[in-house]
Amino acid sequence: MKYRPLGNSGLLVSELALGTVPFGGSGGFEKAASVDVAGAKRQIDLALDAGINMIDTADLYSMGEAEEIVGKALGDKRHDIILASKARSPLGDNPNHSGFSRYHLIRACEASLKRLNTDHIDLYQMHNWDGVTPVEEMLYALDHLVQSGKIRYYGTSNFTGWQMMKTLGKAELHNLTGPISQQIYYTPESREAEYELMPLAIDQNIGTLVWAPLGEGLFNGKVRRGQKAPEGTRQGNGWPEPYIHDMERAYDIIELLAEVGEAHNASIPRTCLAWLKDRPGVTTLLVGARNEEHLKDDLAAAELTLSDDEIARIEAATRPAPQYPYWHRVVANMDRIDKAEQPFIEGYRKTIEQRDDQR
Repeated sequence: MKYRPLGNSGLLVSELALGTVPFGGSGGFEKAASVDVAGAKRQIDLALDAGINMIDTADLYSMGEAEEIVGKALGDKRHDIILASKARSPLGDNPNHSGFSRYHLIRACEASLKRLNTDHIDLYQMHNWDGVTPVEEMLYALDHLVQSGKIRYYGTSNFTGWQMMKTLGKAELHNLTGPISQQIYYTPESREAEYELMPLAIDQNIGTLVWAPLGEGLFNGKVRRGQKAPEGTRQGNGWPEPYIHDMERAYDIIELLAEVGEAHNASIPRTCLAWLKDRPGVTTLLVGARNEEHLKDDLAAAELTLSDDEIARIEAATRPAPQYPYWHRVVANMDRIDKAEQPFIEGYRKTIEQRDDQR
């Protein structure tokens, strides 16, 4: 297991981290979760043995039940890991039990601390943007939580590039604690994060945690062309995520991962994780499973090294179409390309050159 800096915090986190969406199974998460306290203890032991040092959860997961299970399962291992949780999501019908207000965030943090059976959260993440509350309100609430010792650091989740930059800018303007990380969705099938979020992470030294790197079960090895996803899996249970742009293209990607993995005697999910964990700007991938067999297979991705040719094949097959202004930088042959954009511009350049060759 390798360890990488989490933004500019000085923390080092494992390249794989344990996600806890599968813990619990209530409050709308019945299709995705079923792990109880005993199962969670076993998963935590497996993760720690593999070198994982971060566990990620949220107050939204099973409406607090996942946090409760984590708190009970951790026991005396609490200080062996970096514990991350999230807030902001609506947790009931009360309109004030949601968003970035100090009223909600401070109450939500204190409730999470009780469920997690801890006196502090190491990384507290804003689960989504609040388009109503001024960002300064969120910043002052989070700064208060840092100063009071209830959280050590905070990050964002599911923000756009401009929302993240606004957060960073306002924090700097008011001399307040700023975010050290972002948690985003990023898979071989869905690489939109490369347009803004990944260059932002590289430029601003923001850690990037990837949620659902297996596409909410899309790349679990059970979704294949010509067969129905089995019942009991997220995709077989009608779980609403992810939004898939082109299912035929997704099947092509799955078959390529199967072909590459076969050369290493590795599964589709292990191959997917092995490719994704070393993408530019990625700090850690959050892996979660409802059984030990799947978790062990995911953890084995840390030991899988793909060849340069295999990495390039997957990159080319999954590369997103160039968007403006990136295609313009290429066709206009712009000099002085920013180093944060460079890893992604090169892919767009190859796509445009291939198009020109075919004309």
